[in-house]
Amino acid sequence: MRRGDPLRDRERVALAVISGLTVLEGAAQIVVPALSLDAASGEDDATTRHLWSTIGMFMAVVGGWLLDGLLQRPRDRTGLPWAAAQKLGAAGAVSLGVRRGIFSPLALAVAGFDALSGLLAIDYWRRLGR
Repeated sequence: MRRGDPLRDRERVALAVISGLTVLEGAAQIVVPALSLDAASGEDDATTRHLWSTIGMFMAVVGGWLLDGLLQRPRDRTGLPWAAAQKLGAAGAVSLGVRRGIFSPLALAVAGFDALSGLLAIDYWRRLGR
């Protein structure tokens, strides 16, 4: 990795913060799924809470994986496309949930953040390959 690329350094820091937030949000979905379901105006029953917790587990794992890679192996590009795929997939799934009336339009803010995070991961991955 070339030293002195300030944009790449800022992207790495931003992705580390996003990864940490993804771990925290995923953990919150595991422990108190009803909290974020309520914020998204999702149905709150035992099945939905279980599935929401399962999604939270995957968020925590992928977020932790990316955070570990960014902190421990900053030149390793392998996790970035997978983390980007998770973020872009989540953005699509949440957007589809809004379109189907499962979530309120407020959930589009989460989808937008995930989409931007995924694009940032792709751009950082591309920059590391130079």
